[in-house]
Amino acid sequence: MKYQITLVKSLIGRKPNQIATAKALGLTKIGSSVVKEENEAIKGQILTIAHLVKVVEIEK
Repeated sequence: MKYQITLVKSLIGRKPNQIATAKALGLTKIGSSVVKEENEAIKGQILTIAHLVKVVEIEK
């Protein structure tokens, strides 16, 4: 399974670890999206910035 992760809120004024997590996922601008494979590391990153992103599960 894969996740499509879209940044829906701004990173301005967020904690440094949240900004770093978004950038590590490849999310830099509002509306930018990435598709990532499901694994424990990605799930942890999504939980860290869950209030900033929209996640859609993509069936393979």
